[in-house]
Amino acid sequence: MIKNYLITSFRNLRRNWNFTLINITGLTLGLACCLLIFFTVRYELSFDQQHKNVDRIFRILKHTKGEVDKGYNTGMPLPALAALRNDFPEIRNQISCTYAMRGALITIGEGPNRKKHFEQSNAVSFIDPQYFKLFDYKWLKGSAASSLNNPGAVVLSESQAKKYFGNADPMGKTIRVENNMNFVVTGIIQDPPATTNFPFTTMLSFASLKGYGAFTNWDDWQSTYGGGQMYMMLPANVSEEKMEQQLVSFVKKYREPKDAAVEEYILQPVNDIHFDTKTSNYTGRTISKGMIWAMVLVGMFILITACVNFINLATAQALRRAREVGVRKVLGSTRGQLLRQYFSETAVITVLSVILALIVAQIVLPSVANILNVKAEGVIFVTDISIMAFLAVLTVITTVLAGFYPAMVVSGYQPILALKGKMRTAGGGQASLRSGLIVLQFTISQIVLIGTLIAYSQMKYFRTLDLGFQKDEIISMPIPAQDPGVLEGLYAKLVNEPGIKSMSFSAFTPMSRSNWQTGFKYENDAEFLDFEVVMRPADTAYVKTYGLKMAAGRMYLPADTMREYVVNEAFVKKQGFKNPADIIGKRLTIGGSEFKLPIVGVVKNFNTYSLHREIIPCVLTTQRGNYGTLGIKLNKNADAKQIERIEKVWSATFPDYLFSYTFLDETLNSFYEKESKLFDLFKILTGIAIFIGCLGLYGVVAFMAESRMKEMGIRKAIGASAFNIFSLFSVDFVKLVVIALTIASPVAWYVMKGWLQDFTYQVEISAWLYVLAGVGAIIIALITISFQSIKAALVNPVTSLRSE
Repeated sequence: MIKNYLITSFRNLRRNWNFTLINITGLTLGLACCLLIFFTVRYELSFDQQHKNVDRIFRILKHTKGEVDKGYNTGMPLPALAALRNDFPEIRNQISCTYAMRGALITIGEGPNRKKHFEQSNAVSFIDPQYFKLFDYKWLKGSAASSLNNPGAVVLSESQAKKYFGNADPMGKTIRVENNMNFVVTGIIQDPPATTNFPFTTMLSFASLKGYGAFTNWDDWQSTYGGGQMYMMLPANVSEEKMEQQLVSFVKKYREPKDAAVEEYILQPVNDIHFDTKTSNYTGRTISKGMIWAMVLVGMFILITACVNFINLATAQALRRAREVGVRKVLGSTRGQLLRQYFSETAVITVLSVILALIVAQIVLPSVANILNVKAEGVIFVTDISIMAFLAVLTVITTVLAGFYPAMVVSGYQPILALKGKMRTAGGGQASLRSGLIVLQFTISQIVLIGTLIAYSQMKYFRTLDLGFQKDEIISMPIPAQDPGVLEGLYAKLVNEPGIKSMSFSAFTPMSRSNWQTGFKYENDAEFLDFEVVMRPADTAYVKTYGLKMAAGRMYLPADTMREYVVNEAFVKKQGFKNPADIIGKRLTIGGSEFKLPIVGVVKNFNTYSLHREIIPCVLTTQRGNYGTLGIKLNKNADAKQIERIEKVWSATFPDYLFSYTFLDETLNSFYEKESKLFDLFKILTGIAIFIGCLGLYGVVAFMAESRMKEMGIRKAIGASAFNIFSLFSVDFVKLVVIALTIASPVAWYVMKGWLQDFTYQVEISAWLYVLAGVGAIIIALITISFQSIKAALVNPVTSLRSE
């Protein structure tokens, strides 16, 4: 019986090969998208799930509130570690601190044979031994109990050990970090998975941090560093809420009353770190759960669109198969047998589509993984049990979703009416269903299209917005040492280079991922104000090199330490002045300093953070000890040889370090890499959704043209033109597209308005975007319709009437 069903199914599919091809193409694309989205969602949801106690591990966040909510800080003051262990003895061994470095130079060996490796941010970290009681690692050599107990010890990941020492045994070997301190290898761990928020490959003993030179004072409860994070694992009988209540008392005990009134410690589940787009993590990569659900919904919509094609074409062809149903019923076929027959046809198409989708998804996986920054090396779908299980479920769902209604319609025909050919009168309901499904398809397509257009406008806005400084033809490079005479010597060697317009030593470029915020006192205030300023230590050439503009006063005079200040317009406004010149001569005390120094100038506002945040008060001053960046403004005609000459001078000045540089505009574009890649993804998904919708529209129009051949012949015989015939087919479908746009517009507006809330600077959602989407959809629909409608219009009426 099954064999008979399959044979009959293949015959029917071959007989209607054009509609079969449309269905298979649409389902293949829909299933391939679902498969890739499933892989991506599974990847994103698997972060740090390898730790057996992950449900009880929390990161401690510092939340500062008050008149101005300063948000959540991942950094914790270092003295809090000992205080937490002292006040919570029951979890003394379940509290840990990680102190990651913003990149580090690792040197192996001595003399001419030494090798230098620059490790990216957060790969090198000081690790507390208790860390391994919270997080699970597989140890290849050494042990969690002792390998990081002593100063000068380091544990390497397996691949890192091979990178540094090749095939030699790394145990007992020495590495040097930042030409500052030696560390002896005491352990090797298995490489952490790609799905971790702790990408540490070089773990330095936490006991070495003080000797190495921490970035903050060990007794300072005020200063924090975002890379210095603390974690705790709660006992099974202690809830998150109970611990947070105890932390309220903890803050009051160790902080000044005025600080304790606005400061609180919050527990964040490690499970949530990957999805928290408001705070940072060690990978620098987050994705909101809303975006994950958006991908799931888009995948579902695309699959539904493909199934709609199947339903539309199947119901359209139902009239053609009415006589077949009548004959089968007269010969004794039951409705159940007919249902199985038509479901088998759907199953054949679905299975063929699944096989093709598996091939397509595997081929495009590397490209999709690159867009979404997902690790997919070595992934083979057919050997992945969970993916194949998902595909099996998807096959069943698609078969039922696409085949149920057409099978019920066809199997329900009355044999007498079917054999008499009187089923056409029953087609009105099916026609209405087809129209409704076409509206659904184009509604989905236009929601995605409008969303993509709005995202494009936002990305374009990012790239064209005046940031308050120049970003083109500027390169920046690290300065690893500020010893007396070093910076002057480097400047003297580079200043005469013909391709260089200007240079500036500073702590940061105007807009930077790294930022230094500090408290300050204004004039004779006894207390720090309730907001902080972002510091931009820089030499006097900073304004010229980066194209900043003075609003009042002058630039400060050259100095090695803080002597004078230049503030931005946001600072002036925050202090209640309308005229920037009015603040000139006022005095500030920055951070822990006791020196009251004058404000000598005001610079026009420029963005210090990404465009996700507003411009905040900023202070520029001289402070040679914090100059870690050299910015160079190049001539427009500078070439690669100019970079090579700069590298030669830099390497001669810092022979123990590796030269690296970045173009400022590329660095700024990387701030929006996540949005840019998601935009690329949704461009692709938009194209697929529109293409699948057009396939279905093409198929329905093709069937209508075929079934109305006699009508077209009569119309042409009485004088209808080709344009009249084309209009006859087009008008009804254009109406459906307009209805779809009417439904899609408010939905797209609501969704994208929520997405734009993540940006302080956001584009206005203008009406022309909806007009553009609607006009585009109408044009696409007309092009799709034109192939078949023009073909029908050009057929000789004699031929079409004779064929009837």
